Parts: sequence; structure tokens; C-alpha cells
Amino acid sequence: MKKNNFGLLLFLLVFACNSSDKKTAQNLNSQVQDFSEGKAIYDDFCVNCHMANGEGVPKAFPPIAKSDYLKNYRKESIKGLKYGMSGEITVNGIKYNSVMASQGLSNKEIANVMNYITNSWGNTNTSLITEEEVSKVER
Repeated sequence: MKKNNFGLLLFLLVFACNSSDKKTAQNLNSQVQDFSEGKAIYDDFCVNCHMANGEGVPKAFPPIAKSDYLKNYRKESIKGLKYGMSGEITVNGIKYNSVMASQGLSNKEIANVMNYITNSWGNTNTSLITEEEVSKVER
């Protein structure tokens, strides 16, 4: 009888641990955001100027890696991506004065790429950008 109880106890313990591990893994996976669509858009439209590492080109195209501009000027960043931008801006203490053409992206694509870049290369955005938010940004 003791053998059966020990076997049952061992089975229950193993089952309970496996169940808990699966729940923990599911919770972690649900908290991880999938920015693959935004990365694909970045790779197609942005990488030539802002580079694969988001560091830009010195004196020509500003970095988006660890960018204080993205963090502090959310609406202007969306607007620049949506409509293009020109004129002087300061990013991480360095002035840039170049032109970024509108890329012709949809509001959803802009939201996806903005969420990708604001959560990559040292940037953190705890409030994800939505398609609706992008749609409200006007010239």
C-alpha cells in the first residue's frame, strides 16, 4: 500500500509541476510582443538610412537607437513617418537637418514599425502605438 501511495504522490507532484511550468511559459509568451511585422517594414523602408542597428548615418540621418527624440516626441515621430519631414531636429544632443520622404505606409504599417523601433536598440515603449492613434495624427 505504501508503494502505491508513493507512486501516486510522485505522479501528482510531477503532473502539478509540469502544469505550473506550462502556465508560467504561457504567461511569459503572452507578455512578449511580436514586432515581426514592424521589423519587416523597417527592413523594407527604413534600414537604408537608419541602418540595421538603428544608429543612422552621422551628420546625415539621425539614430533611432536609444533615441531621445522618439521617446520625447512621439506624435512628431509618427507624423514624420506618415507625411515625411524636413528641417532641423535634435536627436541625442546632435542637430540633423535632412529630409525624410513619406514612405506611403498605411496607418497600421506605421503603428507596427513605430512599435518595433520604439522597442528596439535600447528604446522602451510601454504604451504601444495603435492604428487609431496614427489615424488621428494630422499634418
